[in-house]
Amino acid sequence: MSGSEGSSGHSAGGDPLHPLPTAAKKKEKARMSRTSLILWHTHQNDTAAVRKLLEEDKSLVHARDYDDRTPLHVAAIHGLIDIAKCLLEYEADVNAQDRWKNTPLADAEGAKRLAMIELLKSRGGLSYGQNGSHFEPKPVPPPLPNKCDWEIEPGELDFSNANLVGKGSFGEIVKACWRGTPVAVKRILPSLSDDRLVIQDFRHEVNLLVKLRHPNIVQFLGAVTEKKPLMLVTEYLRGGDLHQHLKEKGALNPTTAINFAMDIARGMAYLHSEPNVVIHRDLKPRNVLLVNTSADHLKVGDFGLSKLIRVQHSHDVYKMTGETGSYRYMAPEVFKHRKYDKKVDVFSFAMILYEMLEGEPPLSSYEPYEAARYVAEGHRPIFRAKGFVPELKDVNWAVLVSRHESEAYFLGDFEETRKDKGNFTV
Repeated sequence: MSGSEGSSGHSAGGDPLHPLPTAAKKKEKARMSRTSLILWHTHQNDTAAVRKLLEEDKSLVHARDYDDRTPLHVAAIHGLIDIAKCLLEYEADVNAQDRWKNTPLADAEGAKRLAMIELLKSRGGLSYGQNGSHFEPKPVPPPLPNKCDWEIEPGELDFSNANLVGKGSFGEIVKACWRGTPVAVKRILPSLSDDRLVIQDFRHEVNLLVKLRHPNIVQFLGAVTEKKPLMLVTEYLRGGDLHQHLKEKGALNPTTAINFAMDIARGMAYLHSEPNVVIHRDLKPRNVLLVNTSADHLKVGDFGLSKLIRVQHSHDVYKMTGETGSYRYMAPEVFKHRKYDKKVDVFSFAMILYEMLEGEPPLSSYEPYEAARYVAEGHRPIFRAKGFVPELKDVNWAVLVSRHESEAYFLGDFEETRKDKGNFTV
């Protein structure tokens, strides 16, 4: 799903009619970055990192994602006791309510986190919301009509000033307005509205997006599943996609490249978290979106080809085969129709990092299909740029060749490189 302008009232640049002064813009940008960090470190159960952020800015304890979930909501649903104690120490609102009016205790009860339930109750936690005992739980088995909190009436979408953002073989993506907020709307072409396979793929994407919430994943807002044309609504990110950005800017400086890479890696690490692993299968620059025109924050989008897999063992190789995705960024095992796992996304991610450092697509002298075949034969793109930090090349090359790494490897290595080098110079 592509899109472009701040979302759901959380615009990074303030009121467009009354632009923020430069100093205020910088402050707001830093605030957004720290908000993403505290939610990320909470999800990763990194108590030390969370505490450090709170020591620098106590107000981050009240940070919220696009679903109005606080760090305490995240800790509660995952049973992260030490994180929760740290957040409560910094006066987190124990009864904060998210978009669905759930409190942290309601989330903990829904996930059966017994120790967390006891902790939150001892601090005055109440159970409100869909998961809480004060209300009857609402069944939301997407995409059944009339039972979805996210079902949108077509009349709520305003296309009077719509702009075409992108177009594909099955539909188009337009910028529209929903309840006063700019949104991206994927509309299935009317001629395909009765196509069984198209409808099946559309419902699969909706069913998947409903479950995803992360600062580096494009936020799902709702869908039209009961009437035609079928439509999927997400936040609108005004920065465009990474493909266009690289086309206009060329190779990125190392600081920008590493920040972009870490945003993508965080989003993918979330998708690959067990036991419900999501394999994107079409990770490429066109499916990575810039939050704003300042190009300081990225999100992963377009889950039309993604697969949700329940994992029982950490090293399972899923029984998935098929030539799925975009050839230029495709992992060898996908091209060869062999069994594959989440490492295919890691390979695609490494190819994107290569493009950010080089300023041109990998194997740009080859047609996409020929590039995929060349890679499947054991070849890899050659690094030619002279101006980037060797450590970045080493990390990227290790993944493209060895195929044994994960996003966690990228994140740890990038963080160390950034600490060692400070602000990179070209």
